[in-house]
Amino acid sequence: MAFPTAVNSQITDSVSQVNTKVLGDAPAVATGNFMIATSQALANAAHNATSGQQNNSITAQAALTQGVNTLYCVDTKMTATGMTKIYK
Repeated sequence: MAFPTAVNSQITDSVSQVNTKVLGDAPAVATGNFMIATSQALANAAHNATSGQQNNSITAQAALTQGVNTLYCVDTKMTATGMTKIYK
């Protein structure tokens, strides 16, 4: 119980208990905030990894398409060159 003051003792006791409750809840709130921040960071890391894999797949597919296109063009040019030598 609080020391006698001009304020009602029940009010001072109530304020004191609320302050004690806030101080008691602080570690739990801090831990909860830490867990939320950690889970959000891990979710962002997973999203970035997934986006990177998708971008890598698109780049690999584009490179493959360009390579196949180059192979077909080289074959066509060689055939055309050979045909012109034969028919001349």
